[in-house]
Amino acid sequence: MKFSQGIGKTPIKTVLQIESIDEDLRNRLWSIVLEELFDKLQNSAPSYVETQKGQVCKVIWKEFFNEAVDKIPSFKNSNNVCVEEFIEYLRDWFFEAKWYEIYDLIEFLTIFEINAIRSNYTKACNLALEKEVAGYRIINDKIAQITSEVEIIAIGDAILNTDKWQSVSTHLATSLNDLADRKNPNYRNSIKESISAVESFCKIITKDDKATLSKALAEIERNHNLHRALKTAFSAIYGYTSDSSGIRHALLETDVPVEFEDAKFMLVSCSAFINYLKTKIKI
Repeated sequence: MKFSQGIGKTPIKTVLQIESIDEDLRNRLWSIVLEELFDKLQNSAPSYVETQKGQVCKVIWKEFFNEAVDKIPSFKNSNNVCVEEFIEYLRDWFFEAKWYEIYDLIEFLTIFEINAIRSNYTKACNLALEKEVAGYRIINDKIAQITSEVEIIAIGDAILNTDKWQSVSTHLATSLNDLADRKNPNYRNSIKESISAVESFCKIITKDDKATLSKALAEIERNHNLHRALKTAFSAIYGYTSDSSGIRHALLETDVPVEFEDAKFMLVSCSAFINYLKTKIKI
C-alpha cells in the first residue's frame, strides 16, 4: 500500500476498491472468465452442430449485450459462432468497460456455472475479490456490496480526525494497511491494531498512560456518561483479543482462522467508536 493510503490521504474507498476495479483485479477476473468458463466448455462438434462454447457465446451476445444474433462473429460458410473472434470482442470490451459493467458481466456469467458446466467460477471470483480487497462478493449468484459507504466514512474520519494523536492514527493506519495489503494481508494484526487504537485513545482521554482499556473505559463511563453497554461491549472485545487463544497470543492449532470479514468488522467498529468518543467528549 502506498504511504498516502496508509495515512488516510488517499480515499479509503480506493484502497478497498469501492466503485472501482484496478488493473490487477480486472486481470484476475478476466483470467477466471477464460479458465473457469470458456476453457471448461466443449469446443468440438460436427460442422452442422454449434459447439458448447458457441452456444454460450450466443447467449452472452443476445442476453447480455442485447445484440442481434446475425451480427455475432461467425464463420462465412455457416451460422456457427467463431469463438476466437467472439472472445477477442469480449476481451476488448472487458478491458474498456466501466467497473460496474464488469460486475454486471461477472454476475451474468454465474448462470453457466449452475446450468452448463462443472466449474469453480464463483469460488474463484470471490477469492480474487478478497485478494484484491474489493468491497463486493458473489452471494447467491448476485454481486453484493459487503463494504458500505458508512463504513468507509467511519474509517476515513477516524484516521483523519486523530492526526494530532499519533499513536491512535498510527494504529488505525496500520490496521488498514494490514487489512488491505494485497500481497500479504495480516488480518490478526489488523484486529490487534484496531483495538489498540481504541485503547490508546481511551488512555489519552483519561490521561493515564498505564491504564488498561477496561480501567480507562470504566473511568470514561463515570466521568463522561458512557453507556454501560458500550463499555461492556468494548471490554469484551478487548478480552477476545487478549485471552489465551486471542489475537495477541501465538497461534495454536485449534485457533479459528481470522478472515477479511473479521478484520474489517473490527476496524469499522473501532473507528466508529473512536469517532463517537471524540464527538461525545469533545476532546
